[in-house]
This record gives sequence, structure tokens and C-alpha cells, in this order.
Amino acid sequence: MCIRDRNIAGAGTLGDIGTHIIDLARYLVGDITKVCSIMKTWITERPIQEGVVDKLGVVRKTGEERKDKVDVDDEMVMLVQFNNGSIGSLEATRNAWGRNNYITLEVHGEKGSLFFNYERNDELQVCFADDPEDQKGFKTIYIGPAHPYGEGLWPIPALGIGYGETKIIECYDFLRGIVDDEPIYPSFEDGYAIALVCEAIEKSAKENSWVEVEKPSK
Repeated sequence: MCIRDRNIAGAGTLGDIGTHIIDLARYLVGDITKVCSIMKTWITERPIQEGVVDKLGVVRKTGEERKDKVDVDDEMVMLVQFNNGSIGSLEATRNAWGRNNYITLEVHGEKGSLFFNYERNDELQVCFADDPEDQKGFKTIYIGPAHPYGEGLWPIPALGIGYGETKIIECYDFLRGIVDDEPIYPSFEDGYAIALVCEAIEKSAKENSWVEVEKPSK
């Protein structure tokens, strides 16, 4: 996929990064019903991707790379309303130096807060509202045998989880769904719902206003 050409990619940051953030938000909080967004294209010319593997983020530039115009977004920021009454803010960008795979989320509720950073993806930061005053603050929980899929992958806590392990889990769930004849998640319906959120985000950015997300049709 050419990430700079709207005719091929369909979208920029919204499509290749923002969709993952939207997916996480829906999984943790619920359906998104309304959005107010800003989408920008800051860098109007980028190197042309050579071959089928996108190495533009890791290969040292020489200044001799062929370049072409960019007509897709490279940054988006939005406010969202969820079906359960919760509110939130989501952001995605291709222009944050030093943020390699910095997919983070922060959730605040009555009983405490959660913080997750995909660059440290075997750790979960938690803070509980009812902690004693002299112990308030975030604590680190390390993934291990006690957590889902833990017995098959991590014999001890904090051993580490990487991209490879996440793909093993995805394949396991997919094959288990076939064998057990049970639905697996995320589903095609989840993908459809995310696409509808993306449509609302693009419309909101164009109209500079709040836009309601279309409900998925059955």
C-alpha cells in the first residue's frame, strides 16, 4: 500500500495508525457515537516506497531518495463520545520523533486509572482510588502465567512479550474458532464499526463540527 496516495491508501494516519487506537478505545470503553476531529497534512512530500516492504521508518536517508507529493493526512486529533456516556480524546501522528511504536492509552474511572504503553507491552500501570494516602500512585503489573495465554507463553512474570507473541495468539484464536465453531474477536463487524467511525472522523474534519457515527447495519 502506498501510504501517501489517497487513491490507493484511502487515508493516511487515520487509516494505518488511528484505526488501531479506535479499536482499542471500542474494546475498553464501548461503541463511539459522536466525534469532533482535526486532520492535517504537515509534510507534503515524502520518499517513494521501494518494493513491497515499507522501510522508510528504519532506513537511513541519503537525500537521494525519489519523492512524490502527499495528499493524505499525517496527523489527526479528535474528541469522542461513547455510547455509555464516557468521553475521551484520541490522537495519531506520523510526525512524533522518538515515538517508534508509542501506542498508549489512559483510562480514568471512579475506582482508579490505567496506563498502557505498547513500547513496554508486558507492563500495565494501575492506580487505585482507595489506596492509602501514603501509597497512592501508579504500580506496575507484569504479564505472566496468571494472565490470559500466560501458561503457554510466559513461564515467569515479566519475561517479556513481543510482536511475535501477539501474532501467535491471533493464530491460536483463529484456529480455535474454526475447531470449536465459535466466533472470535475482533470480528468483521468490529472492522465495519471502525470504518464507520473513520468516515465520521473525516466528515467532522471537513465540516469542522461534531458528527454522529452511523450505526452498523445488520
